Amino acid sequence: MHSATRIASGSIVVGLVVLALKTAAWWVTGSAALYSDALETVVNVAASAMALYALRVASRPADHDHPFGHAKAEYLAAAVEGALIVAAAGSILQNAWHTWQHPHVLQSPLLGIGVNAVATLINFLWAQLLLRVSRRSRSAALAADARHLLADVATGLGVMAGVTLVIVTGRLAFDPVTAALTAVYVLYSGLRLIRHSAGALMDEALDDETLAQIQAVIRANGRGAIEAHDLRTRHAGQVTFLEFHLVVPGAMPVAEAHDICDRIEAAFRREMNHLIVVIHVEPDQKAKRQGALLLSQ
Repeated sequence: MHSATRIASGSIVVGLVVLALKTAAWWVTGSAALYSDALETVVNVAASAMALYALRVASRPADHDHPFGHAKAEYLAAAVEGALIVAAAGSILQNAWHTWQHPHVLQSPLLGIGVNAVATLINFLWAQLLLRVSRRSRSAALAADARHLLADVATGLGVMAGVTLVIVTGRLAFDPVTAALTAVYVLYSGLRLIRHSAGALMDEALDDETLAQIQAVIRANGRGAIEAHDLRTRHAGQVTFLEFHLVVPGAMPVAEAHDICDRIEAAFRREMNHLIVVIHVEPDQKAKRQGALLLSQ
């Protein structure tokens, strides 16, 4: 089994363990803040299951109906995860409002904080592992899962601080207020995840740093050509697509132009092996000069 798929499977198990712990923390205390943390963990489990399914779909090879592969399934899963996070934020706000209107004394708050702290630590450690694997495998689904878990860690710390304030001050209002603040943060993280996924689904270009690296590879290996222009890039899960026009002297033999393309593609395989490169060769009368990547001949 692919390492990313194994990790996604492990996320479901870890999520269920954390959910059990956080549900227990809420159950023994009756805290609205701890309820908000437990509810977000329900989304974590659903998101982990979705990430596993997306990874399995994304790993399928290209076929007749999907000639560019199935990699964008990861972005669809991340967008749905964002929507689930937004829905969880709404439920947390509803519970916080109910608790604000009907405050009640927390039961065994120290026990609840202790159990929640163990769950939060597990989330933090697992998120670090997810981040490492997502970078290595270039998995959007695992990266989204890791970001969500880190957001969960932040809310967990905030929730525990809120319950601690209730214990120290005796003011019950800190419980629903903490839950409401948690909901706002959860809502923000969900909307940010949706925005990131939408950008990828809409074939958003690569960041400036990566584009500069691509240009450097073309410039260093494009000897004999005149210029490169109309660079276009897009992400699709673990794969990045790059295409551009390479202008060569009009009298250059086809075999020689092909050798230049082979040299550039070989350099990309060495330095950026996640790229799928398409080069369109053009004669010198197609040169644009302005805005083009000029090459030494």
